[in-house]
Amino acid sequence: MFVRNLIARRNLLSQLVRRDFRQRYIGSAAGWLWGLLHPIVQLASWTFVFSYCLQTPMPPGEATENYTLFLLCGYLPWMLFQETVQRSANSILEHSNLITKTLFPSELLPISVFFSSVLNHLLAVALAVTAVALWDGHFYWTLLFLPLYTGFLGVLAVGIGWVFASLQVYLRDTAQGVIVLLTLWFWATPIFISEAQVPEGVRFILRANPLSLFVKAYRARLLSTDLPNLHELALIACWSVGAFFVGGMFFRHLKRGFADVL
Repeated sequence: MFVRNLIARRNLLSQLVRRDFRQRYIGSAAGWLWGLLHPIVQLASWTFVFSYCLQTPMPPGEATENYTLFLLCGYLPWMLFQETVQRSANSILEHSNLITKTLFPSELLPISVFFSSVLNHLLAVALAVTAVALWDGHFYWTLLFLPLYTGFLGVLAVGIGWVFASLQVYLRDTAQGVIVLLTLWFWATPIFISEAQVPEGVRFILRANPLSLFVKAYRARLLSTDLPNLHELALIACWSVGAFFVGGMFFRHLKRGFADVL
């Protein structure tokens, strides 16, 4: 019985991911290419402003002298995290007809959002690997560790997504608040700069920000041959599993009233 339920949920999750990915680009001529074009245009704009207009120097001691690569590799984990959390906030409301009419496992919705977002993420990672190979003449074998960090990032994002998705059912301003929160979170993450450039007096913000660890790890895996730091990996695991557990318990508690409120 348990195995049958597990297989049924896996099949349902697979259907949700395919449905979500298709609906995002339905009626679009370019289709999934928009998922790649948006970050390219954004990165080109940031590079033009910070590298050419403001002439922001590369942080010392970094693995690359190319600011665009530095920015791209740091932006990759944030892009996946932001998309998962922001779209998860509305995932329950968007499927309210399923939740009110059937015994639907609503906890799968934020998970399906993550896996759907991973498809675009893989395209962006492929772009970064190609860019690094063109710039340096080769790519680094340590990127083989990247799926491990992507998995932990998904665990973290889904856990936080569960919290906001369940709150949005009861408090419809939650989704707007998530956008504001993610904007503040973005600028508290060392994407444009390195940790060394952050003043010591406010560096505690980075230590309290798990995305800082992911940004640093993505850059190290894509731009150097440095092996994963076990201490940082342990911190990432603690943040991710903790958020997943707390978010799951929070979602499970509020889930009981979804059908009544929706």
